[in-house]
Amino acid sequence: MRPMADKGVGVTSPEHIRICEPPDEFNLQSGRILGPIDVAYESYGTLSAQKDNVILVCHALSGDAHVAGFNSDGESKPGWWDPMIGPGRALDTDKYYVICTNVLGGCKGTTGPASINPRTGKPFAMRFPVVTVRDMVDLQARLFDALGITELLCVIGGSMGGMQALQWAVSYPDRVRSIIPLSTTGATSPLNIGFNKICRRSIMNDPNWRDGNYYESGEEPVDGLALARMIGHLTFMSDKSMRRKFGRRISGREGIYAFTAQYDVERYLHYNGYNFPRRFDANSYLYLTKALDTFDLAVDFPGGMEEALSLIECRVRFFTFTSDWLYFPEDTEELTATMKKLGKNVEHISVESDYGHDAFLIEYEKFAHKVSEFIGSLGGC
Repeated sequence: MRPMADKGVGVTSPEHIRICEPPDEFNLQSGRILGPIDVAYESYGTLSAQKDNVILVCHALSGDAHVAGFNSDGESKPGWWDPMIGPGRALDTDKYYVICTNVLGGCKGTTGPASINPRTGKPFAMRFPVVTVRDMVDLQARLFDALGITELLCVIGGSMGGMQALQWAVSYPDRVRSIIPLSTTGATSPLNIGFNKICRRSIMNDPNWRDGNYYESGEEPVDGLALARMIGHLTFMSDKSMRRKFGRRISGREGIYAFTAQYDVERYLHYNGYNFPRRFDANSYLYLTKALDTFDLAVDFPGGMEEALSLIECRVRFFTFTSDWLYFPEDTEELTATMKKLGKNVEHISVESDYGHDAFLIEYEKFAHKVSEFIGSLGGC
């Protein structure tokens, strides 16, 4: 049970909507067409009469729409960014209507590879089309169309969520008043593409993967997905945080010369790796890492990144964390410099942290006030 003194959003209920039904299907960046599409989302706070107080929170690779509160009274762990959302918090639900959607290709209620293909009556599996970050954003725009919301006060997110925030500003400059991208990039680096390739190959090499057709077998590619998560988890941390958290401590009576003994870091990775398949679909992991690989704001612009960024009209406040080696702060510095050159209203705040890429999920107290300050300065609410 959660503490009685909790002042967050309390018990929340997931919401679902079906959109993009024929003949108004969804056009993907690849040229494929998809529809109907189910979208899962959660919302907190009250939508103003003018519908001008909307904050969209975009989740990262393994996140989902459950960003705050509890889905039941018996739930002990709140949403993944709960300390940021609620009355008086950075995303103040006394002022703002905060919404988070599960992305296209996900596995927590929005249409993805585990969903039933209406044409076959069976899960899409690897017949699901490749999706991109732009597709995720375009679908969110379609959702807001269905909800009658034409403007977003702010789009905020970290990692893949930050990519979505940037894509919103480029694709829908007339619908966004501000964005806050954290720990992100304007284009996925070769280093990241390489890590994602290894993660996908770990899943595909699991005999239970069966070319993605494991839904009816009762045997999921648990080992492959767990290994992929272990690899990914290492990239979310930093050397300094791992030295502090684990050191070279080892458990096991046999000592270091037996394979049955494990260093604390090994036990940690095993625990997190094998917990992950309990809540995440392996095929979704394949599709979402592929979406990360294809992300490049400049891909459709002959003038490159400068032309893409020239379309941004809203206020921008970037956050980076000094020990993040997955999405290097230097990438954000380049984006900021280009936007300043273009005369854009942009800021870059560097946060000192030893927690690596995951700092935006852990050390929220170091930047929450800067988020609150920025959104509060927008006015109109």
